[in-house]
Amino acid sequence: QVQLVESGGGLVQPGGSLRLSCAASRSILSIYVLGWYRQAPGKQREVVAVIDTDSNTSANYADSVKGRFTVSWNHVGRTLYLQMNNLKPEDTAIYYCYMDAYTRAGGRSDYWGQGTQVTVSS
Repeated sequence: QVQLVESGGGLVQPGGSLRLSCAASRSILSIYVLGWYRQAPGKQREVVAVIDTDSNTSANYADSVKGRFTVSWNHVGRTLYLQMNNLKPEDTAIYYCYMDAYTRAGGRSDYWGQGTQVTVSS
């Protein structure tokens, strides 16, 4: 069974930092695209940062988070991270990790974490 388990959300004051983690189960054999999305109340889910492993390019970030957020992938630990600095109230949302990945049972498909709430407020 494929699992993406997220952790690290919470309440933080404006200007503060949080690090989100997303642990991938060992049933995932190959990863093509991975990253983070978020969904604020009343808004559509939007991309925050993605890494395309096929093209071996650096991460792409939403303009709203460039210079403040950093996405990284620990291949050995099979964990995806999102370091968020200088957080703003408009960053408040549920954050989801995402992988376009291959498993023996399911073939190539999209996989999502359960979501973790990030609230930026004084």
